[in-house]
Amino acid sequence: MLYSYDMKEIIIYCDGGAIGNPGPGGWAAVILNKGEGERVKGEVIEIGGAEKQTTNNRMELKAAIEALRFVTNNRQLATDNIIRVHTDSEYVVNGITKWVFGWEQNGWKTASKQPVLNQDLWQELMAISGKLDVIWQHVRGHSGVILNERVDTIANSFARWQKPQLFSGSEKEYKKFLESAPKSSAPRSGKAYSYVSMVDGKIMTHKTWAECEERVKGKVAKFKKALSAEDEVKIIADFKKL
Repeated sequence: MLYSYDMKEIIIYCDGGAIGNPGPGGWAAVILNKGEGERVKGEVIEIGGAEKQTTNNRMELKAAIEALRFVTNNRQLATDNIIRVHTDSEYVVNGITKWVFGWEQNGWKTASKQPVLNQDLWQELMAISGKLDVIWQHVRGHSGVILNERVDTIANSFARWQKPQLFSGSEKEYKKFLESAPKSSAPRSGKAYSYVSMVDGKIMTHKTWAECEERVKGKVAKFKKALSAEDEVKIIADFKKL
């Protein structure tokens, strides 16, 4: 199965990223109508878009916003259905379920009295998600989850100013479509050798994802999983070119 669901759920997978961070970016979402109400263009629809200059975090937020906007604009989808949003961005999940409440109370300032990054998108996400019954669910990135890999592929294509083929149709047709659809040009599946991060131009390597995440969370950063020593060297070299 591609996914599991309750009969009154709308399932969303979303992702976003930027090449260079900041740089050209893309976002994507897959929306699965497994709830009640009129079907809109079939049971499954893919959406996505691009921006010329943006960041990873802005594209992650944009993907969630646009997916929920699609549901909101189709009222029968939003009525009496649980909206389950899957994202590999802990920034998005923690932000919308925890951090935004403190930021709002503090006049959109962080604990260190600095302006909250991406305030415009956080406020937009709060407004649109507040109209729906949303469950936020973190999914580990590049771990073989089919639909998470799919939105990663679409977002990457948009970030490279390509025009990926977006699906709209039945679940049965979608399964066949995924079998023939192009995969991400830079898959990160497999056991990690290390993680490489770049913050403010400084590159570091980390033995675990937890160490890498602690460094990059909430910052304008670039990071990537290395699958081997050779891969680590290549990622570092690529980062130095940015």
